[in-house]
Amino acid sequence: MITTDFAPGSPCWLDLGAPDVPAAAAFYGAVLGWEYESMGEGEDMEGGMFRKDGKVVAGLGKLTEEGARSAWMIYYSVTDADATTRAVEGAGGSVRVAPRDLDEWGRMAQYSDPLGGQFAVWQPGTNKGVDLVDQPGSLSWTELYTSDAAAAKEFYGSVFGWRFGEMELPGGGGTYSLITPAGLPEERMHGGLMELPEEHLALASGRPYWHPVFNVTDCDAAVARVRENGGSVQMGPEDAEGVGRLAVCLDPSNADFVVLTPAGG
Repeated sequence: MITTDFAPGSPCWLDLGAPDVPAAAAFYGAVLGWEYESMGEGEDMEGGMFRKDGKVVAGLGKLTEEGARSAWMIYYSVTDADATTRAVEGAGGSVRVAPRDLDEWGRMAQYSDPLGGQFAVWQPGTNKGVDLVDQPGSLSWTELYTSDAAAAKEFYGSVFGWRFGEMELPGGGGTYSLITPAGLPEERMHGGLMELPEEHLALASGRPYWHPVFNVTDCDAAVARVRENGGSVQMGPEDAEGVGRLAVCLDPSNADFVVLTPAGG
């Protein structure tokens, strides 16, 4: 369960780097019912916020990094971005964007884990994070695909103090590791990681990658909207016992995300 109290080590923000901002705004508006609010002037719409029922659920910006793929970036709340940067480097990770202030809103930094998985942190100022989570049309889970689960757990455990619980996947599908922030009970787990062979990580050229899971009221209807609006489906829709009905999707620029109708939801 993700909540908006944003305890240290829990996801608090996410944004999408897209090569075509207006096209991305239209796609997620159609699929998730989001409204896009540009932060700039004019037709180009280089960046802004997604809202659901008036509440901020994500950010959107122009993909500017040379050679980078379009992807969602997930931010985890920290009390001290500079201390987290030292922890990342000490654990073998690297700094992509050094800690910097975004006016009075807060302080951010972006990193790569030792195998190349990209993630970010947010040290809150006046802005603690998104306004809506764990509801239809908002972030409900975060997930890492990696070629080395043991190394990932060692790294992220060192940086964030995360605790991990193991769950066997049905049908011999391997082990899924559940992530809970430090000092919080298991019902506050916010994500998971799964080990996959490098050839199954082709989206990121064999490197690990994080992606968001969005709550939807009807997974099959959401998947139909993905396809109708130029996206594609990597897996599903399928039922996961005790979890719900889910599908792994790609938007028209191949940024990956999951749609999930929770069990009992």
